[in-house]
Parts: sequence; structure tokens; C-alpha cells
Amino acid sequence: MSQPIVVLDVGGTHFRWATWSRDGGLGQIRQVPTPSVANGTAGPVEELRARLVAMMAEAVPHGGVAGVSFGAALDHRSGTVYASAPLWGACTRPFDLMGALSAARPDVRWHVVNDVTAALRHLAAGPVGRDRRKLLLVTVSTGVACRVLDLRSGLIPVDGCGLQGEIGHLPAATSVAGGPVELCCDCGGSNHVASFSSGPGLRRLAGVLRDRDPRGWDAGPLAGPAPFGQALVSALDAGDPVAGELTRAATSPMADVTRTALCLDPELDMVAFTGGVATALGGHYRAALLGHLGDQGLYLTSGLAPAWVAERLLVCARGEADCLVGAGMAAEQAWVS
Repeated sequence: MSQPIVVLDVGGTHFRWATWSRDGGLGQIRQVPTPSVANGTAGPVEELRARLVAMMAEAVPHGGVAGVSFGAALDHRSGTVYASAPLWGACTRPFDLMGALSAARPDVRWHVVNDVTAALRHLAAGPVGRDRRKLLLVTVSTGVACRVLDLRSGLIPVDGCGLQGEIGHLPAATSVAGGPVELCCDCGGSNHVASFSSGPGLRRLAGVLRDRDPRGWDAGPLAGPAPFGQALVSALDAGDPVAGELTRAATSPMADVTRTALCLDPELDMVAFTGGVATALGGHYRAALLGHLGDQGLYLTSGLAPAWVAERLLVCARGEADCLVGAGMAAEQAWVS
């Protein structure tokens, strides 16, 4: 298609949009806070949804084509959104996002995919997807989720609800400062993967570690004035033991998911991690995962072929699995098919 596609990425923290074309790539990216529970926006869920739809509708010119990357558990077949803890907390009332967007802007051709699906499509189109059978992408950001793409068929299989990979709300456990931790999840449950491993979960886990080991916390760089995310990266670079313990605790549930995935499906040729948390921590995140998988790896395989797991683990560089690009690719494919 000749006209650029307007691509939108809706997350619990930020709403981003730009134009995209296969030849010209991404245009200037604009970003505003998302009206969401994660951002502390007040109002009932219906109001938050209406405000979000209005923002999305305003971003697309008349008669345009829009590719949407949406950070929520949604029906891959219809675009109906079931839930998003970062956006709407514990609410699980289905939301016909496609219907709402079409009603707001009937002149626009809308195409909606899950944000991890969009990022995975972009990642798979690059060098990482070359000569692979299956590719698993995990996003660790305001929320946690994953998708598996079978590169031989081009399909992302879904269940009877049109879902796949909602790992953020699987039961999980971790420990810090010598004891187990119990934490709430933004969905209203407790002790989920996202309770400990998401961006908000990591901050809550840091609060537990600070309370249990105040002397160690106050003596290290995490107690300084720098923003938490920046301070954590700097502390890990400096080898701070408290930062290392925090990262190990936050990555333990992710290592459990990775171990199980590789055990159940040895055709997974790559397990990649993206999202604000994983990308920011980079090599530290991968090292923590490998540490867990070295301590408790795959039965027999980790002993007989120890490199088999390590060579399948990737933390994406910035821009390597871009939701905006993937949303454009998905919309383009729908337009021409």
C-alpha cells in the first residue's frame, strides 16, 4: 500500500503514536500518559475507556489506516478486550474495542492486535527470526505477557477465547532477604508472576527488601536521590549486592516460566525478553535468568547439554521488538490480504 499507516501503541503507562511505512519506517513518535489505573487516573472504567478511545481516534487523519498495538488480554480473532490490570485494574468486563473505534471514526480502517503480538511480528521479521522454528517473546513492563509464533506456518495459536500467553497472572512465588514474599497483583489477585516481575511488582518487591534489610538498603546506591529505574541499573553496574538480590528475586518467576516452556516445547529455538524492565536491565536481566536456570535447570538436559538453554535466551536491544512497527506490519498484511 502507498499511504503511510498510523500506528498506535497503548500501554498501561504511555500512549504512543506515529506514522509507519515499509519503505520509510517510523516517523516522529509522539507520547502522552495513558488514562489508566497504573497512572493513577481517577474515574470509573467506562470513563477511562471512553477517554482512551477518543485519544486514539484523534490521532488518525481522515480516511486513514490504523494499526493498533494494545496492551491487554484480548481476543486475537475479534479485537474484544477482556482485561488489562495496568489499564483498568480488576475489571474484567469485555470491551468491544474494535466496535468503539469504528463507531468513533468509521472513516478509518482499524486493525487491532495485542502489543506482544505486534512486538513479536517485528522481532520475527529481523535476523532473530531467521532459520527458527518457533519464537517465544516475553514482555516485562507495566504488565507481563508472552506470545509464541510458529515461523513455519506464520501462526500464533490461540485458545477458545482467542488468548495465548497471559503468563502475568499465573501463580508464582519468590523470596527476598531470606524469606518468602506475598504481594498483590494489579488485577486484584495475589502472588502472580506480575506481582513480582512487572515494573510495578519490582518496585513493590524493592519496598519489601528495604523494610527487611534497611541497613543494607541505606548503605547502597538504591537509597540515593536518582529515579528508581536509573538507580537500579547503576547499582547493578557497580555490583551492588542489594540490587543483585532484588533482581534475582524479580526474575525468579520469569525463570520458572522459561524453564517450563522449554521443557514442554523443545521446538522453541529462541526465548526473547523485551519491555521496559527487561530492556533497561539488559545483560543483568539475562545473567539473573541464567543464574536461576543454572541452579535449577531442565532435568538432564542442563547437565548433558548446558549450552542448549543459554543459546536460546535473548534480551532484546531497544527497537529490536517494536510494537509500533509490528502494528504497522499487521495492518499492512490485513490491508493487502
